[in-house]
Amino acid sequence: MELKQLEYFLILSEELHFTRAAEKLGIAQPSLSQQIRLLEHEMGIPLFDRVGKKTILTKAGQILQQHSYNVFHELSQAHANINELQGLQRGSLKIGALMTVVHYLLPPTVIRFHTHYPNIELSVLGLRTGDIYDGLLQNELDLGIVLLPVEQDSFEVEPLYEENLALAVATDNPISKSPFVTLDILKESPSILLPNNYYLRQLINEHCRSLSFTPQPVVEMTTLESIINMVSKGVGVTVLPQAYLDHLNHPELSIIPIQNPTLTTQIGLIYRKHKHLCAATREFIKQLAETTRSFISQKEIT
Repeated sequence: MELKQLEYFLILSEELHFTRAAEKLGIAQPSLSQQIRLLEHEMGIPLFDRVGKKTILTKAGQILQQHSYNVFHELSQAHANINELQGLQRGSLKIGALMTVVHYLLPPTVIRFHTHYPNIELSVLGLRTGDIYDGLLQNELDLGIVLLPVEQDSFEVEPLYEENLALAVATDNPISKSPFVTLDILKESPSILLPNNYYLRQLINEHCRSLSFTPQPVVEMTTLESIINMVSKGVGVTVLPQAYLDHLNHPELSIIPIQNPTLTTQIGLIYRKHKHLCAATREFIKQLAETTRSFISQKEIT
């Protein structure tokens, strides 16, 4: 068994489509099929079932998939430990974060980190919570910044700070004059929200259900920029983290506190359990903590 075969197997197990997997690997489909056949011969059992045009993992394939993730995790750990000898002179760091956090919390940390350690290749991706979990478990990400709590026990969790959700509405909407609103506003006014598969929307839905209604947005959109644009044009209202809305400082938006109850979320840093934290990762975490303390201090002043 070769690592190359395991790599091919993992990509195919995720794509479950030979053509797409071959394209992702940059090889011809017959080459991929041949390597999978060799791997199945080595294992002595089929790893995939081909049902018509569908490809599905067998039970043996599911077992090998999990162990393969562990194999590549151990290899990444070995690389991290070896790179530790280089200190902060080289290496890479990949971070997955909620889009709201990418906008207002991460830029100061990223700028300062890059200034001090320009040879560290830094990648910051704005992702959904579920995609961050998957990226960490599949060793595609080193750190994640998500809403807490985290229900999976595969991660170490470091809480960062709490933030309130707030209502955003066009400045020419009569609601903009209100000192505060309750969550019933989503029952009384047209709204524009993230889809149901987003953690923030699920949180909003949960609070609305406690008030005996379910939000029925006129539009669901997956990008914050699109939501803000629609709200500023008067199409509807939305609920987003107040820190993100304050950071935008949008001239056509009014930001109104939500009370009775106040909706509070907690932001946290997560990484895979038993993962070796290289020097670059530890330094980024340290600088992120400093940024967070400064951010909290500014909020208390204002």
